[in-house]
Amino acid sequence: MQLTVTKDNEGLQQALTPLVQAGKRIGLVPTMGALHEGHLSLINQAKEEADEVVVTIFVNPKQFAPTEDFNKYPRMLERDINKIQEVGAAVVYTPEMDDIYPPGFSTTVSVGELGKILEGQSRPIFFDGVATIVTKLFLRILPHVAVFGEKDYQQLCVIRRVVSDLDLPIEIIGAPTVREADGLAMSSRNAYLSAEERKAAPKMYEVLNNVKDAVTNGASVKSALGQGITVLTKAGFKVDYLELREAETLAEMSQFAAPARLLTAAWLGSTRLIDNIAVG
Repeated sequence: MQLTVTKDNEGLQQALTPLVQAGKRIGLVPTMGALHEGHLSLINQAKEEADEVVVTIFVNPKQFAPTEDFNKYPRMLERDINKIQEVGAAVVYTPEMDDIYPPGFSTTVSVGELGKILEGQSRPIFFDGVATIVTKLFLRILPHVAVFGEKDYQQLCVIRRVVSDLDLPIEIIGAPTVREADGLAMSSRNAYLSAEERKAAPKMYEVLNNVKDAVTNGASVKSALGQGITVLTKAGFKVDYLELREAETLAEMSQFAAPARLLTAAWLGSTRLIDNIAVG
C-alpha cells in the first residue's frame, strides 16, 4: 500500500475512510518525529498487531514548559517520512499547530496524581499535555490498538489510565526499550550530548541494573537507591530521581515486591536523560 501523508484532519479522515470501510484493524504510533530505531520498532510492533498503521508526527507544545527545549527539539520531517515509508506504514499524519489547537482551544485532559509524581514533579505540565494530545489523536483516528515505548514508562502508565478511565476501546501495548550497543536507551535527545557526555551516558543503564541486582538479592531499597545516586553523581550526572515503584500504579515501595519498576531521570550537562527497567 502506498504511504499517504496528510497535514490536516480532513486529509486524515479521507485516508482513514477506505481502511475503516474495508474492516481493517488500525494501529497507531504517535511520535514527535526525529525518528530513530526505537520509533521504527514501535511501527513494526504495530504492524504485527494491526492490518494498517498510522504514524503521527507532532511536536506538542502543551507538554513543554517555557524553560524546556520546544524550539530546539529536532525536526526532520522529510527524513522521518522516508523512514516510515521504508518500514511500511499506511498513513503519516503531520498536523499543523492550528489543526490540533485552533484558536480558543482550552480543554485539558488530566490524570491527577499519576501525572504529578516522578516526571511530573520536575515537569508539572508534561503529562496533562501528553494526555490531551494523545486523547485528541485517539478520537480522530479511532485506532484499535496503539503502541508506546516502555522507555517512557510513566507516560505509558498515564495513557493506560486515560484509556481505562474514559472507556476508550483501544488496546494499549508497551514495546520494549531499544538500546544502543553500550546500553544507552535510544532517544531523540541523545543528539544533544557532547562526545564526552555520550561516553558517560551508559552509566545510567549500568546503575539501574546494579540497583536491580541489589534489591532482588536482599539489599534494602533505600540503601540500594542511595548507592545508585552516589555512583551517578560521581559519573557527572545531576540526579532528579532514582526510585523503585510498583509496576502498574507507580506507588512508592519501601520494600521490594514484584512486579516493580526502577525509574530514573538525570541531567548530563544540559541534557536530561530518562530510563527504566523492570524488576522482578
